[in-house]
Amino acid sequence: MIRLLQEGRYRLIETRGQIKILTLNDKKVFVWLNITDIGEILVSSHKPHKADHLLTQGRYRMYEVKGEPKLTDLLHLELFVGEGKWQGYLLPTGLPTEVKKRSRMIPTKEIITKTTS
Repeated sequence: MIRLLQEGRYRLIETRGQIKILTLNDKKVFVWLNITDIGEILVSSHKPHKADHLLTQGRYRMYEVKGEPKLTDLLHLELFVGEGKWQGYLLPTGLPTEVKKRSRMIPTKEIITKTTS
């Protein structure tokens, strides 16, 4: 079963301090960190961040996957990166919340969204 949970627009910026900020639907804001020996994580953020550089923006989709051959049974976040390409991430514990402030992101080649050219 593949179920679409969310979709919308995302924006990825970099601040003057070279911190990446991911915003989903202009509401949910996360600091995107790459921690040595852990990997990539998202941390919930509620303060405003001033963009020094716009890294990318576009569409995103989040899917719940269960029992599908060739796909991992987890939440999948896909970011459209241009020219019909999507970058996938596995979210073992979902997106950060008010209670659980951090979540791990695992880059993956498992892509659910199909774009025709």
